[in-house]
Amino acid sequence: MSAAARPTVTKIAALTGHRDAVYGLTLGAGSTIYSSSADGMVVAWDAADPTRDGELLARVENSVYALRHLPELELLVLGHNFQGIQALDLQNKQLAHATALPPVAIFDMVHSASRQRLYVALGDGTLAVLRLPDFQIENLLRLATKSLRTLALHESRSELAVGSSDTFTRILDLDSLAVKYTLGESTNSVFSVAYDVSGQRLLTAGRDAQIRSWDVAAGYQLTQTVPAHMYTINHLAFSPDGRYLASCSLDKNIKLWDAATLELLKVLDRVRHAGHGTSVNKLVWPGVENRLVSCSDDRSLAVWQIGAVS
Repeated sequence: MSAAARPTVTKIAALTGHRDAVYGLTLGAGSTIYSSSADGMVVAWDAADPTRDGELLARVENSVYALRHLPELELLVLGHNFQGIQALDLQNKQLAHATALPPVAIFDMVHSASRQRLYVALGDGTLAVLRLPDFQIENLLRLATKSLRTLALHESRSELAVGSSDTFTRILDLDSLAVKYTLGESTNSVFSVAYDVSGQRLLTAGRDAQIRSWDVAAGYQLTQTVPAHMYTINHLAFSPDGRYLASCSLDKNIKLWDAATLELLKVLDRVRHAGHGTSVNKLVWPGVENRLVSCSDDRSLAVWQIGAVS
């Protein structure tokens, strides 16, 4: 992609209703997205029709940093800080399962449909593995002395990437949970790990504001480091077609990158694009009409339309 091939981006809606910082976002069925906040509220939105009000699904007593939709079970899983895992039956709008975990923050969750397992990153450095569909604890594995912050699955390689506040990203074998690789070039907490659509690269980012690219087939060799933001990078997300990478930061900005080259294509900020006024915490691509959704400490979600290149 040439330097001139930059997409147009328009903010088409601000979704409001949360009463505190919004930390969690996850994709649901179709155009549905779910958000969660420091106010304990979990809300469903329609990214295809952002004029519709959000639907309050749950209100819990502590912050919810992590959400995960399990489509095959029609459940929405909440990582309820200090309380453990709670799964909501989306059809009947009621609690279906609850599993107590160590009483710490829950920062991320991913699930393997093929293995019927849920993997949970905990604030005390523990990786919890829960069996589905009964949500029974299968393993509590202490990986680090600091928080586990982010998870990403590579199903075809049977690997799990785990980013931690101890600066390391560990690549685990899903069957044995043994550490296969330890990526140590980050200089501060790792807050986001993401495999590209092809599965050939892993990207990592966090408090040192750098995006690093690792060649998966070459034993996770570091191939590129990009000074990406002014401050902490909170999240990375690839577009469904694999064309774009979106990053968001404590510096209040969202950036769009060419996913293949990590060339910067667009900066979405408050002045030029009516962006967020405080830290941007998470991003999802709903896969409908080429849209991107972000959430922020400013208590809102933003829906962005990504247009043709110009």
